[in-house]
Amino acid sequence: MPTDLPYAADAEVSLSYDEIEVLRLQYEKELAQSHITVQTKFNYAWGLVKSPVREHQVEGVRLLQEIYRTEPSRRRECLYYLALGYYKMGNFTDARSFNDLLLSREPTNLQAQSLASLIDKGVAREGYVGMALAGGVAAVGTLLIAGLIRRATRK
Repeated sequence: MPTDLPYAADAEVSLSYDEIEVLRLQYEKELAQSHITVQTKFNYAWGLVKSPVREHQVEGVRLLQEIYRTEPSRRRECLYYLALGYYKMGNFTDARSFNDLLLSREPTNLQAQSLASLIDKGVAREGYVGMALAGGVAAVGTLLIAGLIRRATRK
């Protein structure tokens, strides 16, 4: 889904499996030592959100939510990646909520502005798909009713 927005690259560029694996190994090493630094947790969450795999994105968002709740000093950096993670998962409502919160704090943040544009396009695209599905259901319903009426008038 290429875009001409200059700061929306995070929405389109994924980390490689090897890059995510490096972050995972560091996270698991610290987990085994019963002390995960906030930076390691953030780095791993960031990598997971940038993954093309939905399960990774879900886990990344979960980790970012933990950081957001427990580390007030890191909330600002979590907002964008929470919005990005929700956007990549197709949850445009939550993506917009987190992105709007970031924009309320930093109205000139170009990453958040470009992500807002992508979220708006996603909502519009979702609306078009919904309308197409509703139209398809209506067409099938009309054909079924017409068939029933035709069958009833033949008897």
